Parts: sequence; C-alpha cells; structure tokens
Amino acid sequence: MRDIAAAPDRVFNAWLDPAQARRFLFATPDGEMLACDIDARVGGVALIVERRGDREAHHHLRFEEIDRPHRLVFQFRACMAGQTDQGEWTRVTIAIAPTDNGSRLTLTHEGVWTDYEKQTRQGWTMILGNLADTVENSND
Repeated sequence: MRDIAAAPDRVFNAWLDPAQARRFLFATPDGEMLACDIDARVGGVALIVERRGDREAHHHLRFEEIDRPHRLVFQFRACMAGQTDQGEWTRVTIAIAPTDNGSRLTLTHEGVWTDYEKQTRQGWTMILGNLADTVENSND
C-alpha cells in the first residue's frame, strides 16, 4: 500500500501512458529505458525493456481489467533477453482509492514464487516510490 499526493485519475493514467510509465515502471537507478510500448485496452499487451549493464530486462503485461480510475489487473512476466525460459505469468492487481490528500494505491501480486517474494516486494516498493515521484512532481 502506498499513499500518493495525486488524484486517483492521475495515478491510474500513469500506468497506461508510455511517456509516464517509462519513468517508473520497472525503471532502475542504473538502467536505460529502451522501450515502453503499451496497448491500453482489455486484451492489450505492454512491453517494457530496460538495459541493465550488458543485458536487457523484458517485462511483459497482458491487461485483463481496466476500470478507470479504480482498478487495473494484468498478467505479468519478466525475463532477460535471450533466455529460453520466458518466465511464468503471474497476476498483478492495482486498486486506487481517493484519500483526503490524493490516493491510496494497493498492489497485490499473485503467483510469486516463495524464493522471490522479498526481491519482488523490494521491486514494487521502488516502482511505487518512482510512481509517486512521477505523478506528484510533473505537469503531465
């Protein structure tokens, strides 16, 4: 859960707008964002690619539910370019509720392997921090 000082529609739209999403979605401090393609419709897909050192991290999304500005549900998997194992699909649910100071975002990630729970939690914590910076400090 993360409180964000921005209206729910602004927070929600950032997830589906490539110009904003490339600033926070799977972006790491030392990485270089190479692609952020989003087909923002139910059944649509997204591909976010970031260069991390000499490798490329590919993040795939398939949108299952888009209920603006309250709820976003997508299938998710990630892999490094060139891997033969493309990773298993998991499900991410984003719920956004209005608060007196903006929004409360609750993220649920189902299907994460036990061995990856800690790093997955750290990753989403970083992403939500970057999301807050993106929507609180920009005029998009």
